[in-house]
Amino acid sequence: MAHSVELLLDADTDRTIRDRWDALTDVGIRSQAAHRGPSNRPHVTVAVAAAISAAVDAELTAVAATMLPLPCRIGAPVVFGHEPFVLARLVVPSAELLELQARIHRICLPHMTTGPFPHACPGSWTPHVTLARRLHAAQLERALPLAGDDLDATFVRLRRWDGDTKTEYALS
Repeated sequence: MAHSVELLLDADTDRTIRDRWDALTDVGIRSQAAHRGPSNRPHVTVAVAAAISAAVDAELTAVAATMLPLPCRIGAPVVFGHEPFVLARLVVPSAELLELQARIHRICLPHMTTGPFPHACPGSWTPHVTLARRLHAAQLERALPLAGDDLDATFVRLRRWDGDTKTEYALS
């Protein structure tokens, strides 16, 4: 399983995104709400690899202390992939957000045993909050209007996710 470092959103934005998950579920689209684990929450993945060592935690905690909270804008819906699709909301990539992501990437590199997944490297990363996975083309017409409006939000916390043990580690 993958390991990742993720930005978490303020409580109001978290609730708004969860409301979008519920709205999709209400029309028969399997959203992120279907994942019932206590660690399932709206987030933006900033680094991901097959493994990220816990030895990175102290340095990431220091970065979080100096760079968070960080205002952000959650913008338009975006669709990734080929059928089945992923429906998400784009996070507008401000200079500060791109700087934070690049810094986290540099810090994590020595702690990634097999290197980063290419889509999360600076220059290839698309910041987003996932709403639903495995959508078919016929579902997009119903799903897109339920993705919600643009939001002013704030990243307030950083966490490391260990996909092997399904454990989250708060870094701020």
